[in-house]
Amino acid sequence: MNTAPIRPSQSRSGSTPTRLIHPALVAAIGLALAGCTVGPKYKTPTTPMTATFKEATPADYQTAGTWRPAQPAERMMRGRWWEVFGDSTLNRLEDELTEANQTLKESDARFRQARAFIGYQRAAEFPTISVGADTAAVRFSENQPYFVLHNVHPEGQLQLPFDLNYEVDLWGRIARTVAAAREEAQASAADLAAVSLSLHAELALDYIEARSADAQERLLNETIKAYTDALRLTKNRLAGGYAPISDVEQAQTQLDTARVQATDIGVQRAQYEHAIAVLIGQPPAAFSLPPAPLDLRPPSIPPGLPSELLQRRPDVAAAERRVAEANEQIGIAQAAFYPSLNLSASSGFEGNRGANWFIWPSLFWAVGTSLTQPLFDGGRIKAQSDEVRAAYDGYVASYRQTTLSAFQDVEDNLAALRILKLEAEQQQEAVQAADRALQTFTRRYVAGEDAYLQVITAQTAALSNQRNDVDVERRRMEAAVRLVKALGGGWDTTQLPKLEQHGLPRGAIVPLAY
Repeated sequence: MNTAPIRPSQSRSGSTPTRLIHPALVAAIGLALAGCTVGPKYKTPTTPMTATFKEATPADYQTAGTWRPAQPAERMMRGRWWEVFGDSTLNRLEDELTEANQTLKESDARFRQARAFIGYQRAAEFPTISVGADTAAVRFSENQPYFVLHNVHPEGQLQLPFDLNYEVDLWGRIARTVAAAREEAQASAADLAAVSLSLHAELALDYIEARSADAQERLLNETIKAYTDALRLTKNRLAGGYAPISDVEQAQTQLDTARVQATDIGVQRAQYEHAIAVLIGQPPAAFSLPPAPLDLRPPSIPPGLPSELLQRRPDVAAAERRVAEANEQIGIAQAAFYPSLNLSASSGFEGNRGANWFIWPSLFWAVGTSLTQPLFDGGRIKAQSDEVRAAYDGYVASYRQTTLSAFQDVEDNLAALRILKLEAEQQQEAVQAADRALQTFTRRYVAGEDAYLQVITAQTAALSNQRNDVDVERRRMEAAVRLVKALGGGWDTTQLPKLEQHGLPRGAIVPLAY
């Protein structure tokens, strides 16, 4: 249905000029006509939940209140969780990652892109006003069919129209589109937090691996010194006629094997150093990490309650926001079944020469409405509605699966910390026992009571247990880092940007709380 009363130009008639209808009046009428919002109201989907974590102890829950997300600093939404490990070098590297990591910058750009898209969608809530100037020279044909024009001489056409168009949001389609854009921006903000958490955790893991390699190398260097002394001992005993040449050869083999192991450590150590360089935005050739042994211990990290995890995991928050966005899409698709109402207005000046272009008799205006109701589209709107409802179900399933995976991450690393703590105690006892056995067999060999093969066997066992002791401590530290990551790293959903708040003008965008 279309209505468009038109007041033509009066450039030749000389009649009284007509009052111009103000565009704000048309917009006010459209807002008054706005109706209800169709579609389901959003409710956060339920998720499988337990009262406690299986691996957590009662003491963990008593001290859970001590865990606090650190204050975000500068431009990144993050908690400085790595400071709980008390390593100044790690703290410095993590700060450099925050400033220079390119993957993090890419994720930040995607969030800013999603935030800008809110403004693009929100523009549909307001009328569109445009202006343009047209000039033309026209000559009518003398042989036009059905009627004869008396004036066929060329004449000018000069127009300066102002056009206004406005879609009345009768069924909430535009409002839901804006809401969907806002929820996608919040999901992108959570994605940014998840990327930041993942990158900082990856840096911590690479740093622990590099320090573990340094500890292994130091251990092997000390072992090489001990094996060198053992080789000297066998050579002296050979010279004194107290040992066969086979003892010297066995001691030399043991020493050479330890040297190979020490050299091989350098390969892994170099790779982790290169990985750290890339994470902090530097080429590997420009970065060097001085060697230092692994002397960190896992801090105590209370896990809190499973229900808190839904607020502290950015990937869970992102999945939930996309469920809310999918819910808005259902309303948008449902609004397509109903009529759409558009208001339009046009006004300006029209003349046939410059002298009469901007005089009141040359004023023209037009105001109209159009009401459109789809009658038949071959099932397109129904198919679109079915599609978005299926998409919503998929996002709900993804949200629940993300939540289950989050619970698994916490349980896995709580179990790893508990078991590795016991393993570390057992490994310490094994190291001490192996050292005592090596000292015993060395004394017996010097006294001529045992063959050198017993010393070789004891040396191998001692070195194996010492290296395994370093490796267990590495695994404990990595489990602690992964637990912090699994718990959200001090982040929570209160750090999501509030893109529309009470007391702010409509259209205002509040940035992240950096």
